[in-house]
Amino acid sequence: MGLLTNRVERNEVKPGDHIYTYRAVFAYSHHGIYLGGSKVVHFRPKRSLNSSTESSSDVYDSMSCPTTPDCGFRQPNSGVVLSCLDCFLKNGSLYCFEYGVSPSVFLAKVRGGTCTTAASDPSETVVHRAMYLLQNGFGNYDIFQNNCEDFAMYCKTGLLIIDKQGVGRSGQASSIIGAPLAAILSSPMKLLMPSPVGVATVTAGMYCMSRYATDIGVRTDVIKVAVEDLAVNLGWGSDHEGEVTEDDDSDSSLTQITR
Repeated sequence: MGLLTNRVERNEVKPGDHIYTYRAVFAYSHHGIYLGGSKVVHFRPKRSLNSSTESSSDVYDSMSCPTTPDCGFRQPNSGVVLSCLDCFLKNGSLYCFEYGVSPSVFLAKVRGGTCTTAASDPSETVVHRAMYLLQNGFGNYDIFQNNCEDFAMYCKTGLLIIDKQGVGRSGQASSIIGAPLAAILSSPMKLLMPSPVGVATVTAGMYCMSRYATDIGVRTDVIKVAVEDLAVNLGWGSDHEGEVTEDDDSDSSLTQITR
């Protein structure tokens, strides 16, 4: 992976890698954890199941891929989904999120949602978290505090934000918030720097620093949380118990997925 792009070929990704692809002409990116065998676990806004549209006993998405039987697997009322790599990419290019980068590399990546200074846990731990959350869910989807990138970053690091009112782990969310904030903070500089180039330089610098300050690798409001304890820490444990039906059939289906 180079400084300007994290694009990789399919034969380069390994189980436990955090991968992503761009949607809507690079407007945003969608993230997931690669399991191997061309299978990806990712997080999206959940679709509620009800008797008028789908059977509550059906743990597979109604829009399942016709070529991969496991594609579309999810628990009822959960946003965590298993997809084949083709359906995850939707004809987009494949990119690999970087972990443990230096501050200089992080700041050089102008676009958020591509890397973090935080270190990744071993691949087997990452895959275990992803599979556990496929079975038990990841709470409610929130574009700023609990999105697909947050899901993948938690699987990779096990880090959870203590301050639930602030921005989540997502680099994309940090970028969305950081850009207007940088513009506001740099606006007084127009009086001191008549040159548009000078103002643009200051704005870019503030934008990069705001991104860096919210990176989970340098934040002080993060804790390591075991995936088995995640429901309690996120506050959705009691609600989720009523949504997910744990039975022998679903457990056996998950066992088949990992093979």
